[in-house]
Amino acid sequence: MKLKHIFQQGQNDNVLLLLHGTGGTEQDLLPAAEMIDREASILSVRGNVSENGMPRFFRRLDEGVFDEEDLLNRTAELDEFLQEAAAEYGFERRNVIAVGYSNGANIAGSLLFHYEHSFKGALLFHPMVPRRGIELPDLSDRHIFIGAGENDPICSPQETKDLHELLVGAGAHVELYWENKGHQLTEAEVVQASKYYHHHLNH
Repeated sequence: MKLKHIFQQGQNDNVLLLLHGTGGTEQDLLPAAEMIDREASILSVRGNVSENGMPRFFRRLDEGVFDEEDLLNRTAELDEFLQEAAAEYGFERRNVIAVGYSNGANIAGSLLFHYEHSFKGALLFHPMVPRRGIELPDLSDRHIFIGAGENDPICSPQETKDLHELLVGAGAHVELYWENKGHQLTEAEVVQASKYYHHHLNH
């Protein structure tokens, strides 16, 4: 398996796939995972693209401008990695729930956009629309939480609303949670995501 990662076996069937933001590591979201579900298994992955020494999950051409070809390749690579990890660690792929922040939320969104059975659900913090102008798979049984900042300088409120609209249009059940904050991941967002998770995804 090509991607650097941590796997921790849990007590229930759910697997939280942790996907960090730009410049992060596979350690970053472990405290958030603990707040969301300390009994779930953890699969935390480090992005294998370097931008000036900062790990990312795919290349970008500029702030907010994705390298679409690289995004597609890295999305396929992550999908393949999840299949391999499921076989190696003995979990069901259908029990994987993405927990992504910023760049990590964007690659999780790209998996949802391109692979019908990518995740059981997703908790996305400050995500953008991964690709526009494509037909999304049927997401009618997916539950997705989006945490967003009203003053986010990187991911505009309109970007968040567009993503919400696209996911709902594909049949997903989406909860949008706004904070009067910027791009940082806040404790209140994680608490709200945890409530959503236990209501919709932890069964």
